[in-house]
Amino acid sequence: MLVLTRKVEQKIRIGDDVVITVLKVQGEQVSIGIEAPRSKQIVREELLHKDQKWVEKKEQ
Repeated sequence: MLVLTRKVEQKIRIGDDVVITVLKVQGEQVSIGIEAPRSKQIVREELLHKDQKWVEKKEQ
């Protein structure tokens, strides 16, 4: 895992087509903006786990 430190308005570029911008830091909460082509799927990880549990329960 690569760990980076960024300040508000600073950006991280992933490849040629994804840019992550730190928008706001408030206490322990960080707001980020993600610029990416529509062909890239961007999903919060906790939602993936929630959906996976729902699919597993449905298949039983």
